[in-house]
Amino acid sequence: MFDEIEFDKIKRLPKYVFAAINEIKLQMRQNGEDVIDFSMGNPDGATPQHIVDKLSQAAQKPKNHGYSVSRGIYKLRLAICEWYKNKYNVSLNPESEVCVTMGSKEGYVHLIQAITNPGDNAVVPDPAYPIHYYAFILSGANVARFAIKWNDKMELDYEAFFKSLQQVLTESIPKPKFVIVNFPHNPTTVIVYKDFYERLVQMAKKERFYIISDIAYADLTFGDYKTPSIMEVEGAKDVAVETYTLSKSYNMAGWRIGFVVGNQKMIAALQKIKSWLDYGIYTPMQVAATIALKGDQQCVKDIANTYEERMQVLIESFGNAGWDITPSKASMFVWARIPKCACHLGSMEFSKKLLQEAKIAVSPGVGFGQMGDEYVRIALIENKKRIRQAAKNLKAFLKQF
Repeated sequence: MFDEIEFDKIKRLPKYVFAAINEIKLQMRQNGEDVIDFSMGNPDGATPQHIVDKLSQAAQKPKNHGYSVSRGIYKLRLAICEWYKNKYNVSLNPESEVCVTMGSKEGYVHLIQAITNPGDNAVVPDPAYPIHYYAFILSGANVARFAIKWNDKMELDYEAFFKSLQQVLTESIPKPKFVIVNFPHNPTTVIVYKDFYERLVQMAKKERFYIISDIAYADLTFGDYKTPSIMEVEGAKDVAVETYTLSKSYNMAGWRIGFVVGNQKMIAALQKIKSWLDYGIYTPMQVAATIALKGDQQCVKDIANTYEERMQVLIESFGNAGWDITPSKASMFVWARIPKCACHLGSMEFSKKLLQEAKIAVSPGVGFGQMGDEYVRIALIENKKRIRQAAKNLKAFLKQF
């Protein structure tokens, strides 16, 4: 009789596209095959030692072993405010404009749960990090999409973006309440400048929608490029929040520490739902995160430099193997159009063949949305020697086409 009971919320979620690649990868490894894995944005480097040392020190104190604070300990919220002041010259109130989260993914999902009503509409440009769509779907809302476009420098095409957004805002019923932006972009690595956020904030006030800006890759920038914050724009707090994570900048992915800042109404909603749903992150980890944000930031520059060096090696070696890829200006990825000779396969079949025949794992672009199907995402999480080995495998693989 239990077969008749349906879990409708879970039925709204499709099978995770990346699961097919993960299953093949797991089977190959169980068979003793060496897979060169560029598929997941999971940093391979160690967390900087001074952060680990602070965690160890704080963990020795019994007072830190109890329940923590769901919105984050005060000293960490204060450190977040200082980080914004130093980095962006933005002033934030640690009580009402900051909430610590278990990474930016959990923070984002809890935020959407708190502020979304069933039947609401949100706008998420395509392709996108999957949870940007599905957090709304899990909350009973609907998602309108449009394709993002960019130039040969991996910079967003502003005119195409705002024209498409205006069309969606005009045609969607009910009118969208939220617009999600994520720059440096995952998966495409596309970047924007401060003037983009100035236009977006102005549009949000005119059309009456909230903005959720995800800057998870803000610190991983190459060359002269520096990631802007929407909070730098005058009046942004009236309409926007911004999410950030320590996962990538400090090699702290497994620590699950991030934060959301900005609009007081949305932050209050997030703080309230978290007070019902969790007891906060283990206090010693929050103490260590405070040191990460307040301490010497050379470690962040070193991590970014590592990704830039790997990207340069990948662009050169893969290019020599027959796969021309446009370099990124930021993030820990490259967004690579499938070689012309294999484009007919689509991203899913290409990724499967590349894994099974060349032992190279990448993420199929279709997993990020239909607009990504001519591409794959390559995470820069293997060292330079492994990248060069992948290029050799790739060269032999491409000969069949």
